[in-house]
Amino acid sequence: MTQVTIIGAGFGGLTAVRHLRRRMPDAEITVIAPRAEFVYYPSLIWIPTGLRQGENLRIPLDRFFQRQRVEFHQGRVTGLRDGGRTVITDHGEVRNDALIIASGGRGIRKLPGIEHSFAICDGIDAAENIRDRLALMDKGTIAFGFAGNPLEPTAVRGGPVFELLFGIDTYLRQIDKRGQIELVFFNPMTEPGNRLGPKAVEGLLAEMQRRDIRTHLGHKISGFSVNKVMTEGGDIAADLILFMPGMTGPDWAANSGLPLSAGGFFQSDLHCTVPDHPGVFVIGDGGSYAGSPDWLPKQGHMADLQAGTAVHNLLLHLQGKAADNTFRSELICIVDTLDSGIMVYRSPNHASILPNSLWHAAKVAFEWRYLLHYR
Repeated sequence: MTQVTIIGAGFGGLTAVRHLRRRMPDAEITVIAPRAEFVYYPSLIWIPTGLRQGENLRIPLDRFFQRQRVEFHQGRVTGLRDGGRTVITDHGEVRNDALIIASGGRGIRKLPGIEHSFAICDGIDAAENIRDRLALMDKGTIAFGFAGNPLEPTAVRGGPVFELLFGIDTYLRQIDKRGQIELVFFNPMTEPGNRLGPKAVEGLLAEMQRRDIRTHLGHKISGFSVNKVMTEGGDIAADLILFMPGMTGPDWAANSGLPLSAGGFFQSDLHCTVPDHPGVFVIGDGGSYAGSPDWLPKQGHMADLQAGTAVHNLLLHLQGKAADNTFRSELICIVDTLDSGIMVYRSPNHASILPNSLWHAAKVAFEWRYLLHYR
């Protein structure tokens, strides 16, 4: 029986399970992850303002795995062997005939004092800590920012920070605290969010100006303290620092034996295949995809698209054929503002930005629809 192993139980990994089971009804599918649960990261931005509770976004996967006839291996991956045919975990080894790596990336936590900041994409605990700190504030300053990977500038995730910024602004106005709490957005780039497209950058900065959000742009970040963001262009006093660092690959990448990009991601191509490692595929945030546009987003939607491509090419590999399918490069993002939203779309041939009061409701509806697969 063909054995396929998937590392990761996030967007890409679970979408790969669904594609695999539909096209390989008799395959033995094993998913490796620390826990049999799916955290719906796009809605973490609603926890600090009380629109969601952490448990709303943590979905147990036992029933999904049972329906899909998946063998779950609970453990943390520590490396690979035999060119990817063996996955080494802290709870044993897993053999495979084909491997899909969907383990995501991680934030670079090298800046001095970064422990004094909170990163919304660190998960439910981080979002709840932000909620608790926000609830205690009656006055002061909140600083919001993000940065990239110096060795791979595209490895940045700024969308959730924009959403957190606008959502908290809306929330503070709703509870009549905005006049006592200043919001500051900082970024080492003069055009933050440029991967969303020039129109999006212009629109986001205009929205900050409209909301009286101060900006501190174009200055390299040098570190943090308990009440300060330090940059080469001056310091920002802050009572709460919300910062998303640049991204790199998973901590076990160096022990994988696979080729890595300068920024620490698994090297891949538009077929989601790893060079010189037949039967090994990469999807989602953990990959660096040669030939892709420099704005290729690190987001769940992109991981879902890559999952379909990887499964198609995996089937060809098992038949002794060359990969022939490439993924669609596409950015679709609703920058939520808690009561409205801004739709941003980008493809190789088109970019658009569309503010609309209905986008918040659309994002809520999409969450409900997406999670039906796993509940």
